Amino acid sequence: MNSIFTVKAVAFAAVVACALPAAAAPVDMEAAKTLAQPCQACHGADGNSTAPIYPRLAGQYADYLARSLKQYRDGGRVNPIMAVYVEKLSDQDIGILADYYAAMPGKLDDLHAHMKGD
Repeated sequence: MNSIFTVKAVAFAAVVACALPAAAAPVDMEAAKTLAQPCQACHGADGNSTAPIYPRLAGQYADYLARSLKQYRDGGRVNPIMAVYVEKLSDQDIGILADYYAAMPGKLDDLHAHMKGD
């Protein structure tokens, strides 16, 4: 086999491998449940808050949740309540929480019932 062809084939395989998303590791449910206990007070036991002032976490994209938690932890988003809960979370903890809530079934809510004048 031609060595240039071999090099091109290996390079192509490397590019394709880097472009494909890595298989997500299974969520450590016990670790996730422990980390999520403080979250339940506002966001609900199943991540579907019933209070309109608290966002629903269940079913959100994991990367969105992880980025948001890191922003709260690092000061990019300011919320005194969230700051207390996330200040000691490691990147690994944040990843576990994000994957945990992303894997939960979300409940869509139409804002129509919350609008004034209807």
